[in-house]
Amino acid sequence: MPTFPASRLADIAPFHVMELMAHARALAATGRDIIHMEVGEPDFPTPEPILAAAQAHVATGRVFYTPALGLPELRSAIAAFYATRYGITIPSSRIVVTAGASGALLLAMACLAEPASEWLLTDPGYPCNRNFVRSFEGVPIGMYVHPENNFQPTLADFEAHWNERTAGALLASPANPTGTLLDDDVLAAIAGFVRQREGQLIVDEIYHGLTYERDASTALQFGDDIFVVQSFSKYFNMTGWRLGWLVIPERFSRDIEKLAQNLFISPSAPAQHAALAAFAPTTISILEARRQEFRRRRDFLGPALTELGFRLPARAEGAFYLYANCSELTDDSERFAHDLLDATGVAATPGLDFGSNAPEKHLRFAYTTGVERLAEAAERIRRYLG
Repeated sequence: MPTFPASRLADIAPFHVMELMAHARALAATGRDIIHMEVGEPDFPTPEPILAAAQAHVATGRVFYTPALGLPELRSAIAAFYATRYGITIPSSRIVVTAGASGALLLAMACLAEPASEWLLTDPGYPCNRNFVRSFEGVPIGMYVHPENNFQPTLADFEAHWNERTAGALLASPANPTGTLLDDDVLAAIAGFVRQREGQLIVDEIYHGLTYERDASTALQFGDDIFVVQSFSKYFNMTGWRLGWLVIPERFSRDIEKLAQNLFISPSAPAQHAALAAFAPTTISILEARRQEFRRRRDFLGPALTELGFRLPARAEGAFYLYANCSELTDDSERFAHDLLDATGVAATPGLDFGSNAPEKHLRFAYTTGVERLAEAAERIRRYLG
């Protein structure tokens, strides 16, 4: 007899940071002053040119379905963006507009995962990735990554973990929660290794544009057989618009289109029309100024945490996170995070969300609030620690 819900649900953990954020908001509702450093959401508003484009479209009243793969003009604009930013030519036929990066990952796994197929993921890593794999009956396999390798996998890690059940891998650069980048030579070697074993590589690039010492290279320059996930949420400050894109190998176009038609019908029309203004020079100018502000925040918060007794074993080169080792302050980061929130109003994410690689020793701090608030958070933590 069948049992409900489906048995795979037992393997899908909650997104703990969302629950901690709900508690933080409940405290704020009582009048508490909460400094939010727990969720990866830029605090900047959507740039005005994007808002104006959305308003102009909605004002027409003609807010209808778009093609399942996205507005042709937006797909072309994304292709032009790759030519401008990375100097590579990607035909718009390989670009799929999606309901956020999450929608892109769902499409990729729906297309690629077979029951019991194994998928290599980094640990620590973005928590939803393993649940995307499991939702389509795949088996997520965590590869522990370590600070001596900048919390990124090496070719040796792939050689050690790959077996006859392995179907592919999902990487991120810059990574969540660590903010670290994969070096080009390592990414090229991994792409070649996966290709040689007839597997499939998916690379999450949603924090591209938010790097501080060097620009991130797209995995697309290392082969046209790689899936790349991107988003309008982070660099473009459009989290609530729920819009992203997926660059796919040409041979999967029809399969992805069928899935998009059935799973989503189409992405949000107002969000797509808004995003047509995302690549305009005036918008990019706004975003680049904000990138420098994120760098200023990172450069303030890192030393502040170090002075409080946290350790930062790897340098965050991108995104807006610091993955801090808190083992000199506590042996239970989850309890510490909740105590810190209740006692000081500072919300940070415990390592529990990001895998089983020493989560009790780590907290993720998002520098998605201004330097003045970061300074206030550091002072509250200092007082809490005595």
